[in-house]
Amino acid sequence: MLFSVKNLFVPLLFCSILSPAVITEAQENQSQRNKRFEMVRTASEIIIDGKMDEVAWKSAPVIDDFLVSTPNQFDQPSEYTQVYILYDQDALYIGARLWDSQAENITAQILRQGESIRFDDDLAIVLDPFNNQRSGYFFAINPNGVRDDAVFQNTTAMEFNWDGIWRTATTRDEQGWVVEVELPMKTLSFDPDNETWGINFERHISRIGERVLWVTRNRAVNPSVTGAAIGLRDLEQGKGLDIVPSLSINHKKEFSTALKKTAYEPSLDLFYKVTPSLNASLTVNTDFSATDVDDRQVNLTRFNLFFPEKRDFFLRDTDIFQFGRIGGAGGPLDSSNNTAISGASSQSGRPFFSRKIGLSNAGQPVDIDYGGKLSGRIGRWNIGALSIQQGQEGSIEQTNITAIRGAANILSESAIGFFASSGDPTSNKKNQVLGVDAQFVNTRLSGGRILRADAWYLQANTEGVENNEDAYGFRLGMPNPDGWRGEVGFKEIQENYRPALGFVDRRGIRDRNATIGYRHRFTTGLLESIYGGIDTQRIDLINGGLQSQQVKFRLAELSSRLEDRFIVQYRVDKEVLARPFEISRGVIIPKNTYSFGQYGFGFMSTARRKASGAIFYRSGDFYGGNLKRLNGNFAYNFNGHFRTKISFTFHDISLPEGNFTTRLISWRNDLIFSPKWSWVNLIQYDNVSEVIGINSRVEWIPEAGREAYLVINHNVEDFDLDNRFHSFRSDIAIKFNYTIRF
Repeated sequence: MLFSVKNLFVPLLFCSILSPAVITEAQENQSQRNKRFEMVRTASEIIIDGKMDEVAWKSAPVIDDFLVSTPNQFDQPSEYTQVYILYDQDALYIGARLWDSQAENITAQILRQGESIRFDDDLAIVLDPFNNQRSGYFFAINPNGVRDDAVFQNTTAMEFNWDGIWRTATTRDEQGWVVEVELPMKTLSFDPDNETWGINFERHISRIGERVLWVTRNRAVNPSVTGAAIGLRDLEQGKGLDIVPSLSINHKKEFSTALKKTAYEPSLDLFYKVTPSLNASLTVNTDFSATDVDDRQVNLTRFNLFFPEKRDFFLRDTDIFQFGRIGGAGGPLDSSNNTAISGASSQSGRPFFSRKIGLSNAGQPVDIDYGGKLSGRIGRWNIGALSIQQGQEGSIEQTNITAIRGAANILSESAIGFFASSGDPTSNKKNQVLGVDAQFVNTRLSGGRILRADAWYLQANTEGVENNEDAYGFRLGMPNPDGWRGEVGFKEIQENYRPALGFVDRRGIRDRNATIGYRHRFTTGLLESIYGGIDTQRIDLINGGLQSQQVKFRLAELSSRLEDRFIVQYRVDKEVLARPFEISRGVIIPKNTYSFGQYGFGFMSTARRKASGAIFYRSGDFYGGNLKRLNGNFAYNFNGHFRTKISFTFHDISLPEGNFTTRLISWRNDLIFSPKWSWVNLIQYDNVSEVIGINSRVEWIPEAGREAYLVINHNVEDFDLDNRFHSFRSDIAIKFNYTIRF
C-alpha cells in the first residue's frame, strides 16, 4: 500500500518541480496586470438608497477602464460603466453608474432574494481581502436589488450556498441603472495588517450576452484575476460577535395514527470572530424546519443517490471542509464543462458529507442538541473543526461527531492538507477516518491554458471491521476554457471503506475515467461556441471483473451568445450484474453481462427570456430490452412577480422480464411581491413512491440576517395503487431569525 500511496503523489511532485521552469504566465496586456488604485477613506455617512447623491462619492476613485471578457476578449464594451469605491472603519462602499443606451431593454426578471441572477443584467464584485489570489468573496446585484453571493473554494469553484450579511439598493432611469453596496467588515474575514486587497468588477449585459471586466484574463472571474485596492487601514470588526436567536413553532400530524404534536423550539446560534480571519460558531437546539425540500429523483441504478446539503448551519464555511476535490471544486462536471463522470459516482469516496448529520437512515430529522465550529485561516493554513452532539433516535444512542480539516497553501495556487473525523450518527459503532490530500493548480499557462492535479488518500477504522478500509485517488487534467481540454482520473474504494460522515455509492471498486474534447469559440455571429469530445468511465471490481463501463461521444454541443444550447450525444454502456437486480416493482433483471447503446439530443433555451425551457430525449438498448427517456422543463416569468415552472422526467422501459414506466413531475409557482416578500409553492409526484408532496412557504426577508418563514408540507399517497390518494403526513412550521451584531 505504501508503494501505491507514494505513486499517487508523483504527478503532483513532478508538476511542482517543473512548474517554475516550464510553466509561463499567459501573454497578458501589461496594463491589465498592474491595475490598482488608492483607497479613499470617508468620514461622511453613505445612505444605501441607490441614488449616489452623497457628496462623498465625488472624492471616490473612479474605475471605468473596463474591457470585454465575453464574447471577444479585450474588445471595447458596448456600454459605459463607472464604479466608485470608498471605505471607513466599518465597511466598504461601492457605487456604480451602469449606462445603457437601451435602458428600456435592461433584463431584470428575478425579484426574489436568494434566486440565481446569472441570466439578468448585473454588477458583480470579486473581493480577495487576503490578497493571496486563491480565496475570497463574490457579490452580485441585479437591477431589482436582488443579492447573490458566494465564497471561492479555490480559483476554479464557488460555493453559492454561502449567505453573507450586506446591503444594496438600486434605481433605474432613462440612462441605465445605479447601484450602491455596503459590505460590512463584520461580514468579511481579513488580515488587519494587510493594507492591499485584491478586487475586480464584472458587468453583465444580458440581452447581448456581453460580459465586461475591469481586469480580464482567460475570461475568468476569480481571486487570481484581480487588481489591487491599496491603503485599507484601521479597519474594525467590532467585537466580532453575531447572536442569532430563532423561534420555531411546529405542528405535525400523522393521519394513519391521528397523532398530533405541537412543539415550540427556541434555538440559538452564536458566531464569533476569534481573529479577523478565524471564525467560531456555536449552535444550541438547532432547528431546520425552514430548510428547502429535496428535489425528487428516480433511481434506475443499483447504487446510492446523492442529495445536496441545503441547511444553512452546515453550508457556512463549507469550502473549508472540501477534500481532494472529490465531487466539488472543479470536480466532475456536466456537459457545459466537459468532464467524464457526474452525479453520485463523482461524489463517491468523500470523507465528509454533512447530510449524514441530523438525519436518520430514513431521512427524517434527528435532534441536534448543540454543536460548535471553528473555521478560517491562520497564516497560510485554512482550518476547520466541527463538533456536534446529536440526540438519541430510536436505538441509536446520543452521538458526538467530530470533523477536522486543515490545508496549507503552497506555491501560488496549490495546497496540501489533512482530514480527520470521529463518530457515526447512524449506528452505535465507533468510526474514524484519517486522510491526506494535495492539489496543484496553475491558471497562468501560456495561451490561456490551465493545469490541475490532485491526489488523496483516506483510511477508515470501523469497530468490528479489519482490513480493506482504504480509499485513494488522483486526477490530472487541463480544464481549458477554449481549445483542447482533457482529464484522466483514478479512484480505488476498498470493500470495507465506510466513512460514517461521508458518502460512498459503491465499494470494492477501481474507477478509471478520462475525457478529451475541443471547444471552438466564434468571434462573430449568433453562435458563441461548439464543443465535441469523448468521455469514458470504467469501474472494475478489486477482486476482478468489470462492474460498469460507459463511453460517451459528445458529437456536437452548440452554445449561442444568449446561452441557448443544442446537444447531440451517443453513449455505449456495459453493465455486469453479479446478482439479480430489481429495477422496478416485480421486474427483476437476472445476473448477466449487458451491453447497450443509446443516442440522445436536446435543446435548452436561455432562462433570460420570459418563456424558456429545455427538452432532452434519449433512446436505445437497455438491459436486453430498450429504453426511451424524455425529460425537460417549461418556465414562464410574468414580469418577475409571478413565475411558473413545470419539470418532468419520463421513462418508458421494455425488458424481457417485464415493462414499466416511471413518471416524475414537479410544478413550481412563485408569487413574488417584492424582494422582501415571496410565496413559493412546489408540488412533486412520482409513480415509484406514489406520493404527492406539497410544499408551500411564505418568506419575509426585510434585510440580510433577518427572516421569517411560514412553511407548510403535506404528503398524500396512493397506498393501494388504486389511483386514490390519502393524506398520511403534514406539518406546519413558523420560524423567525434575527441577527444581532456587536
